Amino acid sequence: MKTHSAFSIWFSTARPKTLPLALASILVGSALAHWADAFDLTTTLLALVTTVLLQILSNFANDYGDHVKGSDTAERIGPLRAIQQGAISGVQLKQALIILVILSFISGSLLVGYAYQNWQDLLVFFGLGVLAIVAAITYTVGKRAYGYLGLGDLSVLIFFGFLAVLGTFYLQAHTLFTITLLPALGCGLLSVAVLNINNLRDIEQDRKAGKNTFIVRIGSRNGRIYHVILIGLAILAYLLFAIATLNWQGYLFLFATPLLIKHARFVYRHQSPAELRPILGQMAGLALLTNLLFSLGIVLQ
Repeated sequence: MKTHSAFSIWFSTARPKTLPLALASILVGSALAHWADAFDLTTTLLALVTTVLLQILSNFANDYGDHVKGSDTAERIGPLRAIQQGAISGVQLKQALIILVILSFISGSLLVGYAYQNWQDLLVFFGLGVLAIVAAITYTVGKRAYGYLGLGDLSVLIFFGFLAVLGTFYLQAHTLFTITLLPALGCGLLSVAVLNINNLRDIEQDRKAGKNTFIVRIGSRNGRIYHVILIGLAILAYLLFAIATLNWQGYLFLFATPLLIKHARFVYRHQSPAELRPILGQMAGLALLTNLLFSLGIVLQ
């Protein structure tokens, strides 16, 4: 196999369309640190590398877990995974998972080692880092994979919202403000919306494979209503933060809301999973755009 072909295969397995979620979380956390006069570039870069590695680890583990359980079949509406096509083997993917675990651990250790202020910080963030690695793997890997139990949405909210945003903020400011929970919530909800599109698209296949995602549990119609609620609550969370901080720049994120509303209307009105295939990347892009505008707004304050 040619080098460039191998690269493209592994690049697609990393699911680049989902990586903006990692970028968005760190941007928001670092923008909040700037808002609190505590921004540190090195911490931001290390947090970004660590989060991207964890996201890729989660994506690889998802493919591996679904492969082992036989969840990804020819009926899949979304793009065929490299492991489905035989481009990479289960053994190769497992080896890549081990490498990513090591890289994530090293990057996370460098982040905490650089940014910690006391031994409590060291212990807490070391524990959170190990938990993040375990969570990334056990989403679909293992007998009790929580992605098969309908807990994926909650995990994304916690790790891409509260942990990533507030963790990035704390490692720079070394304090937490109650109000920072609002943008962390908004960022997490938009990340959940990306996962929700994926699960709406794959609902029939997941149901047949026994992968009881939250959407499988509540059904397609309720899942589309749920999607609208996720986006609406995210907008509300950012809006409440803007109102509380009393600066007009904090409302810059509102420029993204017409696109979010248009997206939500499309998802609500289209029942066919096949019609949602191109919408996953769109939702990830809208999440990044919203968080970019929000981050720019608070940096300008």
